[in-house]
Amino acid sequence: MKSKLLCLGAVLCVFSSAAVIAGQLAGSRPNIILVMTDDQGMGDLSCMGNQVVQTPNIDRFHDKGVRFTDFQVSPTCAPTRAALMSGRAPFKNGVTHTIYQRERMALDAFTLPQALQSAGYATGIFGKWHLGDEEEYLPGNRGFDEALIHGAGGIGQVRLGDFPPNGENLYFDNVLLHNETIVQTKGFCTDLFFESGLAWIKQQIAARKPYFAYIALNAPHAPLVAPEQYTKRFRELGYDKGTAGRYGMIENIDDNFGQMLATLDKWDALENTLVIFMTDNGATHLSGKLNGKKLKHFNAHLKGGKNSPDEGGSHVPAFWQWQGMLEGDVDIDVLTAHLDLYQTFCELAGVQLPAQMQELDGRSLVPLLKDPKAVWPDRELFFHCGRWNPGKRDRAQYKDCAVRSERWRLVNNKELYDISADPYQKKDVAQSYPEVVEQLSKSYDQWWESVLPLMVNEGLPRLREEEFPLNIRYYKQLKEKGIPDWAPEPL
Repeated sequence: MKSKLLCLGAVLCVFSSAAVIAGQLAGSRPNIILVMTDDQGMGDLSCMGNQVVQTPNIDRFHDKGVRFTDFQVSPTCAPTRAALMSGRAPFKNGVTHTIYQRERMALDAFTLPQALQSAGYATGIFGKWHLGDEEEYLPGNRGFDEALIHGAGGIGQVRLGDFPPNGENLYFDNVLLHNETIVQTKGFCTDLFFESGLAWIKQQIAARKPYFAYIALNAPHAPLVAPEQYTKRFRELGYDKGTAGRYGMIENIDDNFGQMLATLDKWDALENTLVIFMTDNGATHLSGKLNGKKLKHFNAHLKGGKNSPDEGGSHVPAFWQWQGMLEGDVDIDVLTAHLDLYQTFCELAGVQLPAQMQELDGRSLVPLLKDPKAVWPDRELFFHCGRWNPGKRDRAQYKDCAVRSERWRLVNNKELYDISADPYQKKDVAQSYPEVVEQLSKSYDQWWESVLPLMVNEGLPRLREEEFPLNIRYYKQLKEKGIPDWAPEPL
């Protein structure tokens, strides 16, 4: 079944009145595996209509799973991660950028992994953290028992804080932080993050401990490189090097995702495990070349991509499977978001949240998992791309921003789109519905005023390359004891 994005006006069929096969969801304490890719848009999967890239494993997962067809995230990566980890709007965490220390998640947040730890879960992250590289911000101090991460917002971003050797190695043979030790690894990064996640999961299975595995890939974020066996097909078809690299990374992700599911099945580990595939924001590199001629890449017909206030910036794939618990081939069509995962996971895990913690902005998705047609009151979601220059925040209030409700999307406080009838934003109907513009604009202004005092990272000085904490840590460890080789335990 294709998403409603592929055929305007098509009626989406739901083959079950309830998504739950049997049993009680709340407090059932499933293992949770969250796989999130980086800069992969709605059109970067063959199950969503892409005729070039081939993703058979994710396609099968999509076909047999629960599909959230109107799932929204932030338009850029660090904000989405902050929302996932805190259950509140990114700006309320101080995350207004992806660089310059404005990606640091406020220390007052009681994080999702901390919440799950309190309920007896083991917690692990493998890949991209991107919520602060200073010691107190690192995942080991934010609720993760196990952490294998690169620095900054991407492998090789040495001038923004990643480990120095990665500037040359790009996505191969990377230097990473494994818990408290900087280590030298071998192989392609995506392969390593999946393998490391699975090795850690195997340990938790042996220990009979529920776990939360956050496999947060940095692919297919630039630089657009992949193992040669994944780029060869696209180069032979005549695609440019960048497109071949990006699509090669996506097909590599698909292979790894399929191998992960097959391994879990081999271990009889899927029955009590909720597996989720999603992406962190809309697509990048929306154009390329084929046989030397410019072309636009498929974007599921959405307007805009990463760092855009339009649907293409925030509307992403979100597919769930939970063998034996959730019915397959089900669409949940109502407006949902990254903000909702925090409360959903906590409810499933039986977490007793403390009274003194941040106010949560999301909702639990458990009612929808029980019944896709459950009453789901309308809501308003707020988006802002951030990234304003130092001292320019006030001028940016109505730039690159949006409000979404079930039916409407107000863009930059002036353009209005009826998403229910016009998901591809072909017609601005602001003049026809001035009362809707007024209401959504008023809501946005109230939201903006509420987040201003919580933007705690504004005004921080920009660091030079040699001042970044992981740079300092790397050279200190190199001098004192060297950089040891590391590999995950064999599966």
